[in-house]
This record gives sequence, C-alpha cells and structure tokens, in this order.
Amino acid sequence: MKGYQPSSDAGAILAAAAPRESATQGRRPRVLRMLRLTSWGGAALLALFLVGFVGFATHVSRLAAPRTLPIADAIIVLTGGQYRLNAAVDLLTSGKGERLLISGAHPSAGRDAIRAVTGGQRWLFSCCVDIDHVALDTIGNAEESAKWVRSHAYGRVILVTNNYHMPRSLLELGRLLGDVKLEPYPVVNTRLDHGAWMGKPEALRVLFTEYNKYLLALARGVLPGLPDGTTMAGAKPAETDRSAFAILTD
Repeated sequence: MKGYQPSSDAGAILAAAAPRESATQGRRPRVLRMLRLTSWGGAALLALFLVGFVGFATHVSRLAAPRTLPIADAIIVLTGGQYRLNAAVDLLTSGKGERLLISGAHPSAGRDAIRAVTGGQRWLFSCCVDIDHVALDTIGNAEESAKWVRSHAYGRVILVTNNYHMPRSLLELGRLLGDVKLEPYPVVNTRLDHGAWMGKPEALRVLFTEYNKYLLALARGVLPGLPDGTTMAGAKPAETDRSAFAILTD
C-alpha cells in the first residue's frame, strides 16, 4: 500500500503558511523587548520622580526664617494664613521694608479687618500697606506683585510665604521680576526637618501636592500653555491653599 501523498494544493498552503508563522515568531521577541524597555523606562522615571520628591521635601523642611535679614525696599506677603501676615507686618514694623503688599486677600477682607487680625498699628496700615484683592493663585500673586514692584521701581524685595510654598513662589515671581533681588522669608508653622514630614501623613500629602505644582510650574517655563496646577482634585485655588495652611498649622 502506497503512503499518503499530500496534494499539490495542500503543499502550497503549507508552504505559504510557513513564512507567516516565521514572521509572527520573529515579531514576538521585538514586542517583548519593547515592553521590557517601556517598563524599565517607566520605572526609571518613577524612581527619578520619587528621588526628586524626597529632595524637594527635605529642602523645604530645612527652610527657616533667616536670623539676619538685610533691609529691603519693600515686603510682599502671599496670603494663605495668619502667620504669614503676622510675620510680614512684624517685618514692616521693624523697618525691614518701607512698604508692604498683601497679595491675594479675599475680596471681603478690608484694611481694618486685616489690621485687626494682625494687630498692626493703624497709622502703619494707612501709610505703608497696599492690599491686592485680584490674585487668586500663585501665578496671580506673581503678576500683581510684579506690577506693584515696577510701579514703585523697587530693586530689593522680601518675600514672605510658608516654607512649603516658597520654591514655587520664588520661581513664579523670579520669572516676572527679572533683576529684582528677592529675599525669601519662609514662615514655618510646623517643624518638619530631620525627616519629620515622613511621619505626618497630612503634611506628606501637602508636600506631595506642592511638589507636583512645582514641577508643573517648571514645565510651564518650557511649555507656557500648561495649566498652573493650583486647582487639584476639584478644589478652587483659594480652597487648596487654605487647606494646606490648616494642615501644616495643626
């Protein structure tokens, strides 16, 4: 009995299928390599992001009000907490600047109300304090502050805000103020140095949020169309800032 002999049509089909199977097998290693490279790249970016966050949090936690502060032309305080205002008014009272701008005050917060909260002297608020009710976020603070500085031709300004907010504030104001010398005066509500921020979940959340905002601010320097990042998780800018202040003053 003769053995089975495949027909010529079957042989043609098998011959045509062989290259396709070989091509498929050849593509699989390439796909796997691409997946591995993508995974490694993602892991590297995540590691870089986390290392950057640790560096940012460590830097912020070490910020403190300077023991000696040179006399400046003026003082700018970015609203977001009473301690910021108190520190700025104290600096003005001690003669560290000839004029104070309170940037980002709530529209309902008048001069007398702010003076009463800070305990400032009436004559000082009448002569030497300007209040900005326009700014809604840090970018707005920078824009309104830059207008104020230019209108008075100031060359050296003390900037008062919370320590966690200082890096982004310096970045935004520095972009607009050019050669104006900014003297940072970070306000510390809760000590977070020596890694204390790692054991405080709420402080950790605020620092992580601020770190992301800072990265967005850096990216906006390259891509100006990016959002400012002040509105997160559906919160309005002012609400976000107030919540951060409350957390770090507990």
